[in-house]
Amino acid sequence: MDDLEKAVLISFDEMGTVDSALKSQAVAFCQQMKESPTVGRVCIEKLVFCKLVQVQFWCLQTVQEVISGRYSLLSLEEKDFFRKSVFSLCGFDGVDDENAARFLDGPAFIKNKLAQVLVTLIYFEYPLVWSSVFVDLLPQLSKGARVIDMFCRVLNALDDELISLDYTRTADEMVVATRVKDAMRQQCIGQIVRVWYDIVCMYRNTDQELCSGVLDTMRRYISWIDIGLVMNDIFMPLLFELILVDGGSEQLRGAACSCVLAVVSKRMEPQPKLNILQGIQIERVFGLVTGDSDSELVSKAAALITGFAVEVLDCNRRVSTEDAKRVSTDLLNEVLPSVFYVMQNCEVDATFSIVQFLSGYVTTMKSLSPLTEKQLLHVRQILEVIRSQIRYDPAYRGNLDTLDKIGREEEDRMVEFRKDLFVLLCNVGRVAPEVTQVFIRNALNSAVASSSDVNVEEVEAALSLLHAIRESLSDESIRNGSGLLSELVPMLISTRFPCHSSRLVALMYLETITRYMKFVMENTQYIPMVLTAFLDDRGIHHQNLHVSRRASYLFMRVVKLLKAKLVPFIEKILQSLQDTVSHFTSMDFTSNQCSGAEDGSHIFEAIGILIGMEDVPLEKQSEYLASLLTPLCRQIEVLLMNAKILNPEESPAKVANIQQIIMAINALSKGFSERLVNASRPSIGLMFKQTLDALLQILIAFPKIEPLRSKVTSFIHRMIDTLGASVFPYLPKALEQLLAESETKEMVGLLVLLNQLICKFNTSVHGILEEIFPAIAGRIFTVIPRNGFPSGPGTNTEEMRELQELQKTLYTFLHVIATHGLSSIFLSTKSRAYLEPMMQLLLYTACHHKDTVVRKESDDSNFIFLPLLQLVLFGEIVMAQTIMYEKFGNEFLFHFVSKSFQSAHCPQDLAEQYCQKLQAADIKAFRSFYQSLIENLRGQQNGNLVFR
Repeated sequence: MDDLEKAVLISFDEMGTVDSALKSQAVAFCQQMKESPTVGRVCIEKLVFCKLVQVQFWCLQTVQEVISGRYSLLSLEEKDFFRKSVFSLCGFDGVDDENAARFLDGPAFIKNKLAQVLVTLIYFEYPLVWSSVFVDLLPQLSKGARVIDMFCRVLNALDDELISLDYTRTADEMVVATRVKDAMRQQCIGQIVRVWYDIVCMYRNTDQELCSGVLDTMRRYISWIDIGLVMNDIFMPLLFELILVDGGSEQLRGAACSCVLAVVSKRMEPQPKLNILQGIQIERVFGLVTGDSDSELVSKAAALITGFAVEVLDCNRRVSTEDAKRVSTDLLNEVLPSVFYVMQNCEVDATFSIVQFLSGYVTTMKSLSPLTEKQLLHVRQILEVIRSQIRYDPAYRGNLDTLDKIGREEEDRMVEFRKDLFVLLCNVGRVAPEVTQVFIRNALNSAVASSSDVNVEEVEAALSLLHAIRESLSDESIRNGSGLLSELVPMLISTRFPCHSSRLVALMYLETITRYMKFVMENTQYIPMVLTAFLDDRGIHHQNLHVSRRASYLFMRVVKLLKAKLVPFIEKILQSLQDTVSHFTSMDFTSNQCSGAEDGSHIFEAIGILIGMEDVPLEKQSEYLASLLTPLCRQIEVLLMNAKILNPEESPAKVANIQQIIMAINALSKGFSERLVNASRPSIGLMFKQTLDALLQILIAFPKIEPLRSKVTSFIHRMIDTLGASVFPYLPKALEQLLAESETKEMVGLLVLLNQLICKFNTSVHGILEEIFPAIAGRIFTVIPRNGFPSGPGTNTEEMRELQELQKTLYTFLHVIATHGLSSIFLSTKSRAYLEPMMQLLLYTACHHKDTVVRKESDDSNFIFLPLLQLVLFGEIVMAQTIMYEKFGNEFLFHFVSKSFQSAHCPQDLAEQYCQKLQAADIKAFRSFYQSLIENLRGQQNGNLVFR
């Protein structure tokens, strides 16, 4: 063993038994050898004599790199040397059969690499230099199975490395591939196909594995060779004979199926393709798919049947003559039953899309009216396929009920997988609505008839079909109960499935009822049944927490839809929800029950909508509201009294409890309109004011707990909408507390709250805003940098992002102030000091901010503030004239009137009024007169008014 062989063996070590330094030296030595100009000859010599497969592989790889990387630099002698040596090693030359035999009997990866080396030569030399390569090797196939196997490997490598479009190719590779294919078509492909036929005939009974390999190679080439070479009276009978023979190897029968599929799938014009499809006589293989679904033959036969159906459907769309349409339709009708069987019982080939094929077939039906009996049968079969495809795997039942990690992943996968199937269902529903609804009714009947939890997945699938088909139905058809809907919806509402304890079934049941509520709105006799479904153990009282939470939300949506229609049922609803509500009003503070209970706010929103209607008598409304608000507010009071003595273990639970209570009250208030609480029933408004006063105490007791401050802020937003202007007395205290301990993120929330106030009440909030603006401006201008935010590594921090958000919200806030008649606030005594830094910040941002939206906001604000600056400047001018008169008296008047007024062409009477107003020492009256004087002179276009 020489140094090269040792180095190769060491470099190939994957067991970790070789010292890393030694391995690095070996790799470096091998790389150095590769750079030698004679390495090609060295490798060929090693291939002749060395029996170590690692060395053989390294040498073959190196020879391939030499040919591909240095071909243009090789001499004619070197090229000829490589050509003859490689051809000989492949067994295609009788020069050294002993060396060839060693390779042909070697491992598959060595033979495959040798084939790649030969293909690299073909890449550069065929047909211009080595035009006889394929013609030369064909006679060598008589040497037997080993040489035939090598021949197939070379053709497979040629397909993989150059011809197949399954891999990305460069433009140069595409040119070479076209050149090679054109030359083969002209020179030898016919001979190669004949050899394939002869080999299969010769070895079909003695070496079926070899025949399978030959057919697999042929399959690759059918897509670009003359189809007549295979689709003829000689080759096709052989293929079907191989497919249909009993007792043959599944591998060989499957390979024959794949060849026929390649013929079927070959791209061509629709009419010639239709002729080929007719000639295939596909019905001969229908029986093959009924065997063991895990067998290779069944898989291949299924792929052939589905591939055939895809091509027939494509022809049906593309042919133009009536006769061709009829032929393709007949072929479709013939193959579809087997296609449906394959979809439901076999492993479908990855290249076949069930949804895409069925959608295409349904599309062909859209122009047909009425559908034939056979087409209606196909519709039912399509629906059956959809139902079978959307079923969950029972193996995941436990995971889906507890919704653990595996369950969530499976549910997410199925949600995505079902999307296209449900689109297909809706398309089927539009083409054949009656058949679809009958199918769903039967599926539901079957689900109802099931006597145990065994059919959980069947029930869920049936409900999902009814849920999904809603997308294809108009609101009018739902309201009117068109078709079978007048039967389906009552059946759904009244049913208690035996597997209702399943999370999937319970959720889909409630979601489906909610989707068909427009029917219930028109058919109010079903309202009690709907309420029962949501309020019993199928809904809000379901044993599964995920179901009860979702049921609460869906119930709130149902209440929003039915509203006044539910007034007669309010007592019943409140009684049914009493335990759920009491969960909030009697929470054990030291427990962990508060986890996730935010979803309970949907129940309070539903109750608020119910009791907040004017249809409810005032006495009852007050009673209902008090029964909810009083215990909730009492809880708050108890918690606030003990706020200072909370131990670290109690604090998080109690804070979370307070959050829930605020959310519950907030949700409850959504059902009460501003008109009701302020105009028609002020006593209700008083109850909310008292509640607001109680919740504002939280800001005092827990001044630094951000989640609580956020929830209280949200409630103030709600009360602004609910109480209207009557909320004003509570705002100064609330705003003061919110501003006192506010961090950057909370300042954003405060500005948003103020924006809501301004937009709702306009100038009515002038006093409140004038009082708080200086404190807000002072706080913001101490944290926002005047000359932009830093950039670069390490600057994209959470703190920096919060400051940027604050800046954007500030600009919106300033814009809202200026556009709602409140600009004078900026000129108040306390706020005037912030006008200049405010303008500087706006100008800098308008010029330099990287966000175009922010630049535009600041730019807009600049335009709004320009009149303010003019107003400030005008005030300074007026003040200057007053001071000049006080100091210089009539001398100033004479000079100013004779010079400035004359240059402005001011009429004499106006000049006299100017003197009188200035002498009267009433600064407010003088300011007003001077403003009108300027506007008067501007209207007359007198001069440049420089004295302004």
